[in-house]
Amino acid sequence: MVKAETANEKLVEQFIDCLNREALDDLRPILHPDATWQPMTTSDIPGAGGHHGHKGIIDEFLRPVRGLFEGKDPQNEIHSLFSKGDMVAAETHGTGKLKNGKVYDNRYAWLIQIKDGKIFQIREYMDTAFIQTIVD
Repeated sequence: MVKAETANEKLVEQFIDCLNREALDDLRPILHPDATWQPMTTSDIPGAGGHHGHKGIIDEFLRPVRGLFEGKDPQNEIHSLFSKGDMVAAETHGTGKLKNGKVYDNRYAWLIQIKDGKIFQIREYMDTAFIQTIVD
């Protein structure tokens, strides 16, 4: 398991942990009030588009998308984590099961900007072609 070395990396580690625990409300104190989350896709997949602020990210984006999965899936394991200045890069592997019975196995790259000690901008890269094949 990769261990965070800087305060910004620890914040990103906490972010991934909140997702894995399905503790979406625990994200509110670590997200900047003006935070944005941009899944980097032009594909028509659940959650595509830009999301802004706590309500847009947590209530309108994360809850519906994570509602497609069984239990607390997908679970993301951090494979690499590094930072420079206010930017943190992470590579994760997400696995789980969708409520439609299909297995989820996807790799992610995250670029996360920190501002005022909080997550300010999230750019999420993933295999969207795979997602299109498993989501009904």
